Amino acid sequence: MKTSSVNSTIESKTGCIASAMQIIGNKWTALILRDLFAGPKRFCELEKTVGNINPRTLSQRLDDLEAHGVITKASFAEVPPRTEYTLTEKGEDLRPILKQMASWGTKYSSNY
Repeated sequence: MKTSSVNSTIESKTGCIASAMQIIGNKWTALILRDLFAGPKRFCELEKTVGNINPRTLSQRLDDLEAHGVITKASFAEVPPRTEYTLTEKGEDLRPILKQMASWGTKYSSNY
């Protein structure tokens, strides 16, 4: 069986899933996105809601998501300075994917 015939049942062009995984495949990224679906969040809010994430890792994941156009970072000239992270349209397009992941997790979570 050819690889391309197997891939075409899921992805229209070989490499699409790999491309998506480069953006959302890192540990913690899906949880960061989950929390941003509720609305804009500050760094400290994400630290609390995501879980036991190292601040350096959180910063790196947010930078990666921003570089890929999935989130925007807005800084406000206040005292103390405030920075908020918000999903872009591209980020919002990930909502059905994460909902499906949550559904799958719900269905099989008792097996872990």
